[in-house]
Amino acid sequence: MAQVIADRKDVEFVLFEQLKVDELSNHEKFAEFNKKTVELVLAEARNLAVKEILPTQKEGDEQGCVFENGKVTIPECYKRAWELFLEGEWLALPEDPEYGGQGMPRTVAMACGDYFNGANYAFMMYPGLTHGAALLVEAFGTEKLKKLFLKNMFTGKWTGTMLLTEPEAGSDVGALATSAVKNDDGTYSITGNKIFISSGEHDLAENIIHPVLARIEGAPKGTKGISLFLVPKYWVNDDGSLGEFNDVVCTGIEEKMGIHGNPTCSLSLGGKGKCRGYLLGEENKGMRAMFLMMNEARLLVGMQGMACASASYLNAVNYARQRVQGRHLLKMMDPAAPSVPIIQHPDVRRMLLHMKAYVEGMRSLLYYVGLLTDRKHLAEDEQIREKYQGIIDLLIPICKGYVTDRAFEICSLGVQVYGGYGYIREYPQEQLLRDCRITLIYEGTNGIQAMDLLGRKLGLNKGKPIMDLMGEIQQVVARAKAIDQLSGMAIELEKALNKLGEVAMHLGGKAMSPEVLKAFAFAHPLLEVSGDVVLAWMLLWRAVIAASKLEKGARKKDKAFYEGQIRSAEYFTQVILPATLGKMDAIVKTNGAAVEISEDAFGGK
Repeated sequence: MAQVIADRKDVEFVLFEQLKVDELSNHEKFAEFNKKTVELVLAEARNLAVKEILPTQKEGDEQGCVFENGKVTIPECYKRAWELFLEGEWLALPEDPEYGGQGMPRTVAMACGDYFNGANYAFMMYPGLTHGAALLVEAFGTEKLKKLFLKNMFTGKWTGTMLLTEPEAGSDVGALATSAVKNDDGTYSITGNKIFISSGEHDLAENIIHPVLARIEGAPKGTKGISLFLVPKYWVNDDGSLGEFNDVVCTGIEEKMGIHGNPTCSLSLGGKGKCRGYLLGEENKGMRAMFLMMNEARLLVGMQGMACASASYLNAVNYARQRVQGRHLLKMMDPAAPSVPIIQHPDVRRMLLHMKAYVEGMRSLLYYVGLLTDRKHLAEDEQIREKYQGIIDLLIPICKGYVTDRAFEICSLGVQVYGGYGYIREYPQEQLLRDCRITLIYEGTNGIQAMDLLGRKLGLNKGKPIMDLMGEIQQVVARAKAIDQLSGMAIELEKALNKLGEVAMHLGGKAMSPEVLKAFAFAHPLLEVSGDVVLAWMLLWRAVIAASKLEKGARKKDKAFYEGQIRSAEYFTQVILPATLGKMDAIVKTNGAAVEISEDAFGGK
């Protein structure tokens, strides 16, 4: 049975019918990206994903990466896919053409990334990290650095990484020990060790460019004293040619649960005292600069999780249609009744609809954030730009934390639908589950995303972003209330939205009180219920469009798709949201058991 990645009909529905991305071509910046052009771009992306990248998924997982004498060899099958990926100039789709980009809307680039990551996201980590690292050069680099690095990175001639984590400074970045000493020529000598560095060493490109967080001698302790540096594997001469090896040594790679095709490296910088880097931005402002890449990276991780879930769901649907097992429930007592495809069994249908609703809602959410980014760049009014950025900032922890939590659950259900075969490596489901698991951890664990939502994002700009977001949701609720078929769903979402506002105020108040520990014990439940409400909004929005299409007489081939949109929203609002309200009740009680239990009472000694 052939593997599937992303549902083409669903991708196009979100882009053209829900978000109306083709209307961006009304602006001069995106004038050439009309609907026809976008469709052609998507067709080419899907073609590359299915024909060239997808075949590397299983082989890359089985072959993995090999470390020997400081060098890492990646799966051989990646080489051709990489060449074709660069040949098509897919790495920097939304970036400035002057530096090797395509200048297209970020929303369209995300849809291409949906296909690519669904095909093999371990492979896509190489261009994904490169793109993020190049954005740092673009935003904070001098004209000299832009000239030396940007085009080589955006075209994939050189790749990039992100060097934050250290053995004694994981999530607590402020505890890092990597040091920087300024040289007479304006460069800095870098010394330290970094771990868990994806794509940190490989044989895919001639140079690897590392943005590195380090502390300049004499700088303040904690995050306030961290600076950002650009450290190439091979020094880059002023004329753009490669110079000497820059004393960035890979000391090993991790044996991991998943993403075997991408090396997770330990790197030693300046072990021989010969590692140099350029300062990016201002001294002691490294964390602020790095957050530019972190937001991009966290959105990408959400896409990675969703893409795994999407592939797992589509595989499960196709398998359930073909796998014949057991008699129909209504004919269980008839020994002569034939066995039926398992998609006819109620519990399998429940699992599939659960998967469907989440995948569709998550796709809409991620693309929506991409659209807000495009709208922000087009807006001339500063207040409008701030509004869009505020909603983006508020949604990022949901896009990363909530989406990947749910995506892993969807991948687990994808195994379940296959039964015993889902647990066997002959089929794709178990790899998707393994690969998906890291998305809950890297680029800030989902617990950190929850703390970010409660501790920073709820109170951002005196609460304006959350009010703006609730206003957007209310607009869809109002539209749905005017449609008889959807009015009940709209009422359920409105009830959950109003209660979420109360819960957020309650927990935000607790977080500023002596009960702060209790409050943060409920940060992750807050992330969960916030995500539920946001996804219900996305699904109801989809249903409003679908109901309108059906009322106007949709084409016969599209009717089932539109009816499916309404069923997804119905399932989520009638089955998921009631449980969400129960979780909100628990948050309001803010029970202290988790923080009041003694360490000894956990046992385990």
